[in-house]
Parts: sequence; C-alpha cells; structure tokens
Amino acid sequence: MKRCAILSMDSLADFEAYDHLLEEPLAELGWQMQMVSWRDEQVDWDDFHAVIVRSPWDYQDDADKFIAVLEKIEQSTAHLENSLAVMKWNIDKRYLKELEAKHVNIVPTLWREHFDNSEIPAFFEHFGVKQIVIKPRISANADNTFWLKKASYQDSLAALTEAFASRNFMVQPFMASVIEEGEFSLFYFDGNYSHAILKTPKKDDFRVQEEHGGRLATIEPEPELVRQANLSLAAISDMPLYARVDFVRSGDSFALMEAELIEPSLYFNMDKGSAARFAQAFAAKMQKLSI
Repeated sequence: MKRCAILSMDSLADFEAYDHLLEEPLAELGWQMQMVSWRDEQVDWDDFHAVIVRSPWDYQDDADKFIAVLEKIEQSTAHLENSLAVMKWNIDKRYLKELEAKHVNIVPTLWREHFDNSEIPAFFEHFGVKQIVIKPRISANADNTFWLKKASYQDSLAALTEAFASRNFMVQPFMASVIEEGEFSLFYFDGNYSHAILKTPKKDDFRVQEEHGGRLATIEPEPELVRQANLSLAAISDMPLYARVDFVRSGDSFALMEAELIEPSLYFNMDKGSAARFAQAFAAKMQKLSI
C-alpha cells in the first residue's frame, strides 16, 4: 500500500477532529494513512508518497515555522496537498481582498498593519454600525478575535493592544446573521461539491466552532448560496484538493467569510459519504499525477 501522512498537531485532545474517518476509505483505495504532527522534527517525509495537511490547529502560534515545515515537505519526494502555493496564499486573510477584486462578495473589510486604539471609533463610523469584529490576518479557531460594541469597546483596549502588538489585522462589521441564523460551510473536493452544514453559536457568543460550543446541522444549500460558493471557488487560481467556503447571509445573497484551504475541519461526521468522496478525489488526483 502507498503511504499517506495526515498532517496534524501534537495533541488533538481539546479539539473535535474527524480525519480518522478517512482511514477505511483510503485503505480501500490502496492508501495507508498515518497521523503525523507538523512539529515532529524526526519524521522523514521521504517515507510517504503524499502528505495531506488536515489538523495543525496551532500553526498560527508560529506561522513561519509551519511554512518552513511545508517547504521541507515540498522538497521531499512526498506530494503535498493542498499545494504549497495555495497554502502560502491562503495563510494570510489578505487573500480575501484579491477575491473581492475578482468580484467575489466578501464581508466588507478594513486592513491594518499596526494597531492604534485611537482608530477604533473611526472603524464604527466607517461601517456605520455599533458592533465590529477585529481579528488577526493569520489566525485559526477564532483565536484573538474580538467582538466589540461601540458602547463598551474601551473595556477591551488592554487585550486588543496586547493581541495586536505585533500582528497585522482586519476589521469587519459584525454580521448579525451569524447569531440570528448561523454560518454556512460548503465543502468541495477537487472542485466538486460534497456537502454543506450550518454552524450556529451558543447563546451570547458569535464563535461557531464546536470547541466554543457551536452547534452543527447538515443542510441542503439554497441555489444562491451554491452560486456564491461556486463563484468563490472559481476565483481561486489553483484548484485545491479540498476547500471549505464559509458564508453568512447578507441581504438577498451571501457574503464570503473565509475560503479555508489549509486546515479546515471537513466535518466528515456530518455526511455519511463525505469521507469516501474525499478519499476518491485524493486517489484519483494521485493517479493522474502518477503517484
């Protein structure tokens, strides 16, 4: 059997991960998978035919080191998915600005290199709202994401100053539809639609991740949501093996929150056939590449 490394982290004890559901369908297609931490400096990447980046959910703590590991894998004989170019492009959320330039509907966003707390009132005024979200351009798991209200943002100034002392960041209006309805995620494997879910936060929260108490439901996406997802995917220059596109309802349409191309949970637990579809897409791509 060919060997495939599933790139993860030292411990997933605090996370909900479902990549173990890939083991059986991959084995049926002649691939033996092995979970490997991206921080394991002893691993020989030449021992694997392919490496699939899946759950390195602490990479944002040391993004440069993480990229260095991906570059080391790229230099080995193992084939890396998603591609190094795609992941380097996707790791900084500035990619959203590029997608917007290609007519993808994104949540309105301001981009900043340096934090100055005196600018915060202007952020509210710019969007004409009473609530905003500030988050790092390199982030995961909603780490260092702040939901600020105009009447009380001063309470968060110390935490904001600490969080963004050496990080560039982005500012968006708070999308009330996140708590009123939820966040939609659509999953694509090698460009083909697989499944979709709706993630809703717990009461008095805006974070939809399971680790923060978010609730999940399988859905059949409405046509306009599929249309926006397809437009977003088509705007990505190099078709990734896996993509998760996250949307919120915005007026009569939907706005892209993120295109997750590095380490998104693919929620194989929410769709019975999704793990098999992923394995088939992977095996077919490897066959085309003669791997």
